[in-house]
Amino acid sequence: MAVKRTEQKRIRTRAEKRLRARLRPVGVIRSALKRRVAAPKQGFEGGPDAWLELSPFVAPGLDGLAPGDDIIIITWLHRARRDVLKVHPRSDRTRPLTGVFATRSPDRPNPIGLHRVNVRKIVKGRLRIGPIEAIDGTPVIDIKPVFSVRDF
Repeated sequence: MAVKRTEQKRIRTRAEKRLRARLRPVGVIRSALKRRVAAPKQGFEGGPDAWLELSPFVAPGLDGLAPGDDIIIITWLHRARRDVLKVHPRSDRTRPLTGVFATRSPDRPNPIGLHRVNVRKIVKGRLRIGPIEAIDGTPVIDIKPVFSVRDF
């Protein structure tokens, strides 16, 4: 039994080393939302438009995007708690505690946010996007287009 546990630990340690990722933010959200409590739960629930300011090294990656496109913004929820594993869905204490992987809570072990937004305009390395619930200063780690089955 001890050998088996030792082997499991060795495998887990190797896997953890492989998974250590170095993320390089590609930009930052500039929003009128300054505090978490002011942000809606989802962008479509009253989130404002915001600017996504891109780092100069990724500006060529905007080629092919246009106003009107729907995109997914992937963010690092920098103000999230990383030690939370259960929450009341939508912060509603009348609902039972639920594992964070079954919710859209920003508080989670790896606080990655997904935001479907519309590109309003593109101005020199900045995207006007919305609606989005991300607060001012939120790092953006990637941008992906929204595809439908008709796109393939």
